[in-house]
Amino acid sequence: MNDTERVIEDFYRSFQKKDYKGIQACYHPGIIFSDPVFKNLKGNEAKAMWHMLVTAGKDLTINFKNIHSDGNTGSCDWDAHYSFSRTGRKVHNVIHAKFEFLDGKIIKHTDFFDFWRWSGMALGLPGKLLGWTPFMHEKVRATAQKSLQKFMQDHPEYKS
Repeated sequence: MNDTERVIEDFYRSFQKKDYKGIQACYHPGIIFSDPVFKNLKGNEAKAMWHMLVTAGKDLTINFKNIHSDGNTGSCDWDAHYSFSRTGRKVHNVIHAKFEFLDGKIIKHTDFFDFWRWSGMALGLPGKLLGWTPFMHEKVRATAQKSLQKFMQDHPEYKS
């Protein structure tokens, strides 16, 4: 296992323990995070998102596998099992992560998952019927961004 593969493993081991400080320690200060819900979070926004998600995820469990890295880029497959906080519905999200590294830390982290599949589990019938639409994508993104901004207001350590 090379050094950047160890960083990826440290990230997910910290995630399994709900150790947001351990997660954050794997990130470069200039981190950019993106997934189908949270788009282009930079620096403290990305760090606050993980803090918010692990503290809100009371029954969150994750598994990871297939860590690969050539030193500059890397990838990992991971699964998240949790109850979606807004509906209480059980979710099993299957994610593929890609990474870029700078100075031995993750500078870019992009998670890919099937939003329609996720929205069907998280939101029930509305997600199953409308999860493929731009309307539903934007509604979920706006709600998530609003939650993140509130979380950051309540946690002054994330003020820029």
